Amino acid sequence: MRSIAVINQKGGVGKTTTVANLGTCLAQLGKKVLVVDLDPQANLSIHLGVKINELDYSIYDVLVWRAKVEQVIISTQVGDLHIIPANIDLGRAEIEMVNMASRETLLKDRLFFTFKKYDYTLIDCAPSLGLLTLNALTAVREIFIPIQTQFFALQGISRLLETIEVVRKKINPLLKVTGVIPVMYDVRTNLSQEVLDRIKQYFKEEVFRTIIRENIRIAESPSFGLPITLYSPDSYGAEDYTKLAKEVISRE
Repeated sequence: MRSIAVINQKGGVGKTTTVANLGTCLAQLGKKVLVVDLDPQANLSIHLGVKINELDYSIYDVLVWRAKVEQVIISTQVGDLHIIPANIDLGRAEIEMVNMASRETLLKDRLFFTFKKYDYTLIDCAPSLGLLTLNALTAVREIFIPIQTQFFALQGISRLLETIEVVRKKINPLLKVTGVIPVMYDVRTNLSQEVLDRIKQYFKEEVFRTIIRENIRIAESPSFGLPITLYSPDSYGAEDYTKLAKEVISRE
């Protein structure tokens, strides 16, 4: 079982897109996959077709009210892909969790045995380093960092790595960055290649060989509530994420 938090404190860098599409491709390659929406914007849930305004339970209820995980998990349009969704309620979770015992490990405590039922668990983290993200870092063993191949790509990365190191030393000694995913690569520009070279210099062997190219189909697919391999199976996006999933599996 591999538990992975997909994280970058910057917004708009492809975290949700990566969780939705990588999770889908892993499931299509025969893996049993759980994705967890830990972002109050609930974009992952929307991307995978969940009607967030009609939910009886969400990850908020698991964290704050100890709802049974079985009540919360939803099947998706991909057979072996399941989701623990979020909705607007998650926005107040951090305030309510502040005074709870073991507040940094609530996610781990609630989902520990559920994780063991899957080959992969991917957690979509909010673009911040708050209590929800801390819970994700405490619950997993691996971290994937999507990074845009654009000008300010590495801005703030050192602070993220410092936070990860603090969590590793104080709470979760098994935590490790095991993958850096170059995303939004524009094949038409020299800048994308220059930034990619900088990312490789910074992270070295942790950078995946697979590069996620800019693709309009990837940008369109969330509005249809579909992962890229269902929305546009012949697109560059579908090709890239399938290739990434195969590379992830090869690193098992």
